[in-house]
Amino acid sequence: MLTLYDYQDSGNGYKCRLALAQLGLPHRILWRDIDKGETRTPDFLAKNPNGRIPLLELEDGTCIAESNAILWYLAEGSALLPDDRLGRAQALQWLFFEQYSHEPYVATPRYILRHLGRQHPRMAEMPERLAKGHAALSVMEQHLARHDFFSAGRYSVADIALYAYTHRADEADLDLAPYPALRAWLARVAAQPRHSPMFASTTNG
Repeated sequence: MLTLYDYQDSGNGYKCRLALAQLGLPHRILWRDIDKGETRTPDFLAKNPNGRIPLLELEDGTCIAESNAILWYLAEGSALLPDDRLGRAQALQWLFFEQYSHEPYVATPRYILRHLGRQHPRMAEMPERLAKGHAALSVMEQHLARHDFFSAGRYSVADIALYAYTHRADEADLDLAPYPALRAWLARVAAQPRHSPMFASTTNG
């Protein structure tokens, strides 16, 4: 059985949980609290020297780190991964966009607010991060004004990757009211078969 090491409040982890649920893949989840240093123990670092979740452990003990790499692995051979060359390249384009232009400016402000608090010195980062967060949301809005999904004209790993933190953007002080096409896309994603909410899983194993 697949084992996912995860932290429930992580959007990166949620990507993997959502894909596992929608693909109907048997798996177990072992929660690791990043705020308590549970990804920095010798046992965990032996599996992922980078000390981060999510981490997918295969049946033979092989481990795959990085949320979008895990997504790609899980989706191989399924409808979540485009089967044509252009569609796959477009999916990768949006996966890279999510990690470099979106996640640092949507996920990180959310982490600061939820885990550090408004009195923390890192609040000084917020104006710049939120400005870049809105820039990323604007790029998504422009695409979604013309397309229902991000790659190959259908729901795919690209949508899962971008949905994870975008649908919690209000927790990062990012107002989605100015982005009607994006909000309509969020509803389409939530309506997909076997959609699972971010906080659906609560137990280990």
